[in-house]
Amino acid sequence: MPEGNEIHRYADLQNTLFAGTIVRVDAPNGRFAEGALLVDKRKLRAVEAFGKHLFYNFGNNRQLHVHLGLYGKFRDGEMPYPEPKGALRIRISNAAHWLELRGPTACDVLSSEAREKLLARIGPDPLRPDADPTPFITRVTRSRAPIAALLMDQAVVGGIGNIYRAELLHRARISPFAKGTQITAAQLTALWQDARTLMQAGITDRRIVTTRPADRPHPKGKARRGEIHYVYRRQGQPCFLCGTEISMREFVGRKLYWCRVCQRFSTASQSSSSE
Repeated sequence: MPEGNEIHRYADLQNTLFAGTIVRVDAPNGRFAEGALLVDKRKLRAVEAFGKHLFYNFGNNRQLHVHLGLYGKFRDGEMPYPEPKGALRIRISNAAHWLELRGPTACDVLSSEAREKLLARIGPDPLRPDADPTPFITRVTRSRAPIAALLMDQAVVGGIGNIYRAELLHRARISPFAKGTQITAAQLTALWQDARTLMQAGITDRRIVTTRPADRPHPKGKARRGEIHYVYRRQGQPCFLCGTEISMREFVGRKLYWCRVCQRFSTASQSSSSE
């Protein structure tokens, strides 16, 4: 599933290609036929990203909403567009460019009111300049759920996925099993700022690199393959900082990665959760 950096990159790209132009919208496989008619031949005013959701503003109380989920994919190119192939849910085009969308979890046209209701269920997004981290910090510090679960809850914070979850916690030296109530507001503020920095870099670089150069086996030059993450998908390999074997376990339906030494529990009451 794409993480927030990729969703924001899509919004930036699609604004460049289509915002301010009259676009054609069609549904080659028929599943979005009624929705396509509502926005076809209209000016696309803007594309916005909130967490893992995209909103296409067509004015007149019409917002195309897309959530890629696990299988959704975009493809784009210069006109003329190719013949539609496979389960193509939606196609957007103007005189110069085309965009195809396959396999999204959600693809629907919302009223402005429905859009606001959906946005109210999404936690603050570190990549949005107007985002206020206060609701994120408040929800975490009042929750007894593990921080690893809270960071993946899009109602708590928008856009963080499995890679950033694992890497942010390692960089902050926070155990993934620590309860929200055991984490300070100062720690969460620092984690939020680190998320903003790493995710913005992910938009620019088009890959997620979370290791600091000084921590890599090869500190000079670009991060090499196998050195871009501290713990994500590195189970069984040595931690770059302490040499401890990286751990992995299934946790709330996803694979969780962490270092038992660098992310050791700070209190005795936490220790049983790490086993």
